[in-house]
Amino acid sequence: MNHSQSLKKKVFTRDSLIKKVEDWRKEKCKIVFTNGCFDLLHLGHVDYLAKAADLGDYLVIGVNTDVSVSNLKGPSRPITDEISRTTVLAALESVSAVVLFDEETPYELISVLQPDVLVKGADYQIDQIIGGDLVLNRGGEIKIIAFVEGYSTSAIEKKIKGQ
Repeated sequence: MNHSQSLKKKVFTRDSLIKKVEDWRKEKCKIVFTNGCFDLLHLGHVDYLAKAADLGDYLVIGVNTDVSVSNLKGPSRPITDEISRTTVLAALESVSAVVLFDEETPYELISVLQPDVLVKGADYQIDQIIGGDLVLNRGGEIKIIAFVEGYSTSAIEKKIKGQ
């Protein structure tokens, strides 16, 4: 399998990912889940995802669709489209699977995937993490990962605009 094929195998539909996660569970693997827009991939994202991947056997990323990002961040976002964002994330060695979700939150996706570990950035408190109740109720864990200071998509966007 070449690199291009390998990338495509890491981008899933919701249904195909549910099946893949079931296969990983049969192998007694620990599934880690995180989500976000990942609009302009930067050092902060790469560091965060590498640390998240270290918490289990497979790292699954739920990525907001273009419509979802625009609803959350405003009409000027996303800067890069959902195909670009999912493909760039799939290129990372630490990432096992990428799936788009169109809802405002990943609650439904977390509900069907039932990850063992739910990861968010340090801008969240545990009680604010969407889907945390689902993960904790089945005996899973919630982990918060600190950001690399000075790196954010919003800061990059402002720099590009000269603000």
